[in-house]
Amino acid sequence: MPYLLALGSAFLYGSADFIGGFTSKKAETIAVVLISQLSGFIILALLVPLLPAVTPTGHDLLWGAVAGTCGSIGVALLYRGLAIGTMAIVAPTTAVCAVILPVAVAAALGERLSTLATTGIGVALIGIVLVGQETTRIEGAGEGAGGRARRRVPAGLGLALLSGIAIGGFYLSLSRASADAGLWPLLVARGSSVALFGMLVMVRGRSLRMPVPAASMALAAGVLDMSANTLYLVATWSGSLSIVVTLASLYPASTVLLARVFLRERLNNVQVAGVVGALAAVLLIVAGR
Repeated sequence: MPYLLALGSAFLYGSADFIGGFTSKKAETIAVVLISQLSGFIILALLVPLLPAVTPTGHDLLWGAVAGTCGSIGVALLYRGLAIGTMAIVAPTTAVCAVILPVAVAAALGERLSTLATTGIGVALIGIVLVGQETTRIEGAGEGAGGRARRRVPAGLGLALLSGIAIGGFYLSLSRASADAGLWPLLVARGSSVALFGMLVMVRGRSLRMPVPAASMALAAGVLDMSANTLYLVATWSGSLSIVVTLASLYPASTVLLARVFLRERLNNVQVAGVVGALAAVLLIVAGR
């Protein structure tokens, strides 16, 4: 049962990313992020009082705030990357970078990496290079009907890399909070995210008005994201943590699948190999922890 819950959380995480990225194609990214984060905050605020009492310290809440800042930046970059780029490229690239950063920092602090984790990092780097191999056809005299091919960096790839780093910072910051704090650091993280984007909206004079369908999708993305967090937490209560984390880290697969079904995204053979490598890298890195 816990492993089914972990798989469910992976699907919900990936679904939230797909919906958030798709909505950002039709509305202001900052507005989409703010609405989705706010809906998730409300869900979590209603959930926390129902859980066993905990005693978070100021240290826990501070790291929660730092995590919220990193996470909000990561989500904004991710949604924008998904909006302008190919989801099947952006999602796995972000996931790989988010996993690599905590592992690299742990190694720098003296934690010894397993063979699996080291192999995973190598596969991840190769995967990122492969997904970046996009070509376009250029028509030109003497080049024939098909023109010639020119390589270019896929749209959204740079945002995916930056998003992964920011999300990795979220994982690192949140890990500094103690287990005795329960979900309070996560609640503070989400609250700080809402406050940050709320200020950005006011400073930049952005309007939160958007078509009702887009607003509904933004709300759904936030609810799905927080539901995924809940399923993941429940799964860790009775399942092996390493297995639960590994299964939950498969979330880019659902983003890629939804993008293929609903957006008809297509990749070249080299990029397909890169996506597969990125997903395999997540498995190797997390299992190697």
